[in-house]
Amino acid sequence: MMGRVRIGLLHPGEMGAAIGGMLVERGQEVVWLPHGRSEETAQRAARAGLTPVEDIRVAEVILSVCPPHAALDVARSVQGTTALFIDANAVSPMTASQIGELIGERWVDAGIVGPPPRREGTTRLYLSGPHASEASRLFAGTRLEPVAVTGSPVAASAVKMAYAAWTKGSAALLLAALDSAAANGVEEALRAEWGRSQPGLDARWQGAADSAEAKGWRWVGEMHEIAATFAAAGLPSGFHEAAAEMFDRATRG
Repeated sequence: MMGRVRIGLLHPGEMGAAIGGMLVERGQEVVWLPHGRSEETAQRAARAGLTPVEDIRVAEVILSVCPPHAALDVARSVQGTTALFIDANAVSPMTASQIGELIGERWVDAGIVGPPPRREGTTRLYLSGPHASEASRLFAGTRLEPVAVTGSPVAASAVKMAYAAWTKGSAALLLAALDSAAANGVEEALRAEWGRSQPGLDARWQGAADSAEAKGWRWVGEMHEIAATFAAAGLPSGFHEAAAEMFDRATRG
C-alpha cells in the first residue's frame, strides 16, 4: 500500500464517505471541504472520520466522487492542482478526456463498480492512464479492489459505461415494462406471468423501483453519459436516453 498521504475527497456522499472512511481506517488522513455543503453531508463526513479543511489543495491526492453531471465543474474547481487527481465518476470516455485536459498530467481515470465498499469482495475501482499503478497502491489491500485497465487513458470510464449500460439500463427497462402494463390495465396479469415464467423478476422490479426512487436523480446524468458513449461507438443511443427519462420520472414520483 502507498505510504501515509493526505487525501482530499470531493465530495462525501454515500459512496465517497464510505471510501473516505475506509481509507481513514487504514491510517490515511482524508480531508474535505465543508463550505457550501449540507448538514447531512457534514454529519456523514464526521461519522467517516474526515477532517474539514478550507482548501482542498493541501492534499497530495484528490479523489473526485460526485454525481456525473457535476464531474466537470468539480474538476474545474481544482484546476491547476499538483496533486494526483483520481476522477472516479460515472462519465463517458469523452467527458473523462475533458477532465484529463483540465487537470493535466497528474490525472487518473477511474470507475467504481459495486456498492459502497463496506465489506470485502463487493466493489472494484477500475483505473487507467499513466498513473493508474500509482493510484492502485493507495487502495491495495482495502475493501475497494483496484483493477488497472490497459490501453486507452480513459479505459476505466469505458468499462464503467459498458457495465452500467446493462445494470441500470435493464432496471429502467423493467420499470418501463410494468408502467406500460399498468397504463393498459394489465399489471396484475403481467405480474402473474412474471411469477410463472420469470421467477424473481417481480423482486428485481421492486429493487429497481426502490433504487430509482432513492438514487434516480444521480442516474439521469449517468444514462446521458452512457448514451453519449454508445453514440461515439456508432451504436444506438436511444436506449439510455429513454432510461434517463425513466429515472427522472421515478425521482419526480
